[in-house]
Amino acid sequence: MKRSLIAAVAALCTVSTAQAEPSVERGEYLVRGIAGCGNCHTPMGPEGPVMEMELAGRVVEDIEPFRAVAPNLTSAGRIADWSDAELARAIREGIRPDGSLIGPPMPFAMYRGLGDEDLMSMVMFLRTLPAVENDPGVSEYRIPLPPAYGPPIESVAAPARGVTVEYGAYLAGPVAHCMECHTPMGPQGPMLETDLGRGGFEFHGPWGVSIAPNLTSHEDGLAGYSDAEIAAMITQGVRPDGSPMLPPMPYGYLAQMTEEDLAAIILYLRSLPALPDAG
Repeated sequence: MKRSLIAAVAALCTVSTAQAEPSVERGEYLVRGIAGCGNCHTPMGPEGPVMEMELAGRVVEDIEPFRAVAPNLTSAGRIADWSDAELARAIREGIRPDGSLIGPPMPFAMYRGLGDEDLMSMVMFLRTLPAVENDPGVSEYRIPLPPAYGPPIESVAAPARGVTVEYGAYLAGPVAHCMECHTPMGPQGPMLETDLGRGGFEFHGPWGVSIAPNLTSHEDGLAGYSDAEIAAMITQGVRPDGSPMLPPMPYGYLAQMTEEDLAAIILYLRSLPALPDAG
């Protein structure tokens, strides 16, 4: 099997031994790129995201269990009155300043692992967004939410950046939350401990129904694909036979990744234990 993409990129890279300080530039790369925040928080029109209303909020899901609203993240939204620490806690722990819990589909099973520097970089970038007046409403949950998604988080150290399995796991997990969508859901959320990456979760939308595919090294998953083919599916939404893949995978955002980050994710996916498709 050809895996030349990772080999070529790894040969050009030196693994960083220390994390950089938080910065607006890093935050922009994460928010507008690999984290794909606009996939939920930017209003959608017939042609896709309405970029003149970037991150101004929208209704993400309106189904029987809940009506989930991604709020306006610009300075015209409610977060303008939150401190940086309050906004960071809302992103990573799902707790608003008033103590109320943010519900799904915000991926807190993943976001709890965001490193301190990356989290604060995202906050710094969000503070630079121009005000866009838009009130998408508030979420309504007809299912019970837990009191919290876990104990309070004091600090998280992200792994050193580089083309490594460890950093790829960080990008595919806490940053891009790939593994939440590509893992079957159980009563308590994604079954990360037992079914990591085996796919099967269904997404319903104007396009019909899309099913998150298996990302493990099983033959039902990525075993038969080259690195270049996997890269094209992640960033372009195109299968090896040329057929297009469906939403809600944020292809346009993932296309902003550096070659090094993409290679790290692929390296990590190659390391996943083989699991057959969820039955």
